[in-house]
Amino acid sequence: MSNTSIQDLTHTIEKLPWGGELLVLNTGSIITSEDTAMLQALHSRDPKGIQSHLNKLAEKGSGNMMSSFYVGYGHKSIGDCGSTVIFIEGVSMLAAKAIQDYQLYNGQECSTRYIDFKSQPFLNPENLKNEDTPVYAKLRNAYVTWFPQLVDFLKKENPRDDAESEPMYEKGIKARAFDILRGFLPAGATTNVAWTGTLRQIADRLMYLRNHPLEEIRVLAEHIHTAIQKAHPNSFGHKLYEGTEAYNKEWMNTGYYNARKNVSDNVVLAHDGIDKNMLEEYRAHIDSRPAKTELPKPIGIAGNSLFSFTLDFGSWRDLQRHRAVVQLMPKLTTEYGFESWYMEQLPEHIQTEAKTLLAEIESQLQQISENERQYFIPMGYKVPVHISGDLPALVYLIELRATRFVHPTLQTKAIEWGDLLEKTYNIKLHIDRNDIGRFDAKRGSQDITEK
Repeated sequence: MSNTSIQDLTHTIEKLPWGGELLVLNTGSIITSEDTAMLQALHSRDPKGIQSHLNKLAEKGSGNMMSSFYVGYGHKSIGDCGSTVIFIEGVSMLAAKAIQDYQLYNGQECSTRYIDFKSQPFLNPENLKNEDTPVYAKLRNAYVTWFPQLVDFLKKENPRDDAESEPMYEKGIKARAFDILRGFLPAGATTNVAWTGTLRQIADRLMYLRNHPLEEIRVLAEHIHTAIQKAHPNSFGHKLYEGTEAYNKEWMNTGYYNARKNVSDNVVLAHDGIDKNMLEEYRAHIDSRPAKTELPKPIGIAGNSLFSFTLDFGSWRDLQRHRAVVQLMPKLTTEYGFESWYMEQLPEHIQTEAKTLLAEIESQLQQISENERQYFIPMGYKVPVHISGDLPALVYLIELRATRFVHPTLQTKAIEWGDLLEKTYNIKLHIDRNDIGRFDAKRGSQDITEK
């Protein structure tokens, strides 16, 4: 066992130009991630056994084998056998979504309910600095001013039940207020992201991030690469091919964002790619599935279906967490309008102020380029959603997002989606359709607290 304490560990830290920071975690392991990857690679090629490979590692020293085999030989699968953790702080909501736009992503993002937006920086894409532009100043002032008024209004509308404890009720009311006012936060508001991935996955994702249409994300990718190369010097010396980089840059700038038009607000089955005859082979297992149980993965062999609808960007951020489906990255615009739920939850006098504010912002946004405009658009504006997946993945997603503990705009959409899925594939979903979107103080208990 090592005598190294947490205080003794030296993590790899990289400062971002606009004031954010990223850190590659040093776990203090005697056998590092690179060593672990190389040991598994040797184990697959040499039958002498792991004890022999551990002796070789001790002789050569940490990292030396990885530099000889992984980078030198170019066997990318070796990089799947070692993992690392990156903590990224002070990046926009757009950057967080770009990092997470990957089916192999594992990690967490800070919820808007746990960020104090009185002082949280908003990223200005025009000069990559944290500063309040006129649009940002208006949105921040509205958020801060409306919050206490909204809390008082919600308490009058939802008086505490005798069965609810005072602390949970207070947290539940504030959670509801945060859920409502997040619709008026700009996508340029900064957040924190944790990213756990294999050495190969990190390298593969950086290949696209460094060619992203947004400058913030391209700069972030460079700093991630610098930090990860310092932390794992023998795993990130990949040669960059000019043709590959040019190809990725071209398609990222012309085909990355979802450009499909005339998307319905309602959930629509855009393409039915599931073989219903094959589905019948699994009918007994489909019909006998109990609640809180996933469909068997082999049912996915019957094919995938594509669904489309609109959803506010704030709730789309939650939907994007699902990795078993394929989703297109939407471009945040004002084209599809502002989700009415956010407006309807406000007291009447604030509704009037909010409508005036959104009209002013829409007018000012016309002076900003289309890509950078996304930073200033409030997250209550709707975006086009296109999701493709097999039946097990879709059922899991819908049932999880149809509960009362999910944001109401997403819960409502998930229930509508579930109704369509049941009708189309003759399948029973375990969904509670009562009191959709109602206030529940238990939402205040969705936190991580020390016992």
